[in-house]
Amino acid sequence: MKDFNKLSERQRNILRYMESYLAEHGFPPTIRQIGEATGINSTSVVNYNLNKLVQAGYLARSSHVARGLRLVGQVPGGKKAGRLSVHAAAVSLQVPLYGSIFASEPVSVPEDYYPEDNIEVTPAMLGGVDPAEAFALRVKGESMIDAMIREGDIVILRSQTTADNGDMVAVWLEDRSETTLKYFFRDGGRIKLQPAHPEMQPIYVDPAVCSIRGKVLSIIRHL
Repeated sequence: MKDFNKLSERQRNILRYMESYLAEHGFPPTIRQIGEATGINSTSVVNYNLNKLVQAGYLARSSHVARGLRLVGQVPGGKKAGRLSVHAAAVSLQVPLYGSIFASEPVSVPEDYYPEDNIEVTPAMLGGVDPAEAFALRVKGESMIDAMIREGDIVILRSQTTADNGDMVAVWLEDRSETTLKYFFRDGGRIKLQPAHPEMQPIYVDPAVCSIRGKVLSIIRHL
């Protein structure tokens, strides 16, 4: 391992920031967050220095995972100096459970959700999404059965108001005060909400009344 004092000032600052961020949040920062915290305006420059830190033996990095960084070397004077070995997959996180979502024909529910409880998840289940942006819903109905989602499953979602074709989303239909879980597609001037069930037909709605609340990241099934 390269001597810490022989690293560049930028590299030392990156390591100190990462150590502090991991100690506080339990998962690594994004490249943009690292740049903002250390005064580096270019993400390519951040990437260059991260690769140098991998070569120096302070970091391990996975190109296949969002936030795929972990500290493997000691940061002198850090909050956890002498015992740093952070593995994000072992970290337990919590996201709020906001009641039920209907994988069926849209069903009327109150528009305002309030958290019932917290659900324990791992960083891998969030796919790199900040836990503050995630929430959970319990599934009712069988319209997404061919997508391996059954009644009683819990879906973990990222809170967002936009979607790409093929995304599985939680949708609020404002004109009917109804909610549903479906695949999202743009179809001309309409939105097509496609079930994953051989005996159910798609639902077509006006984009003006279709409010996306979240995109599904992962599924929890209690056996």
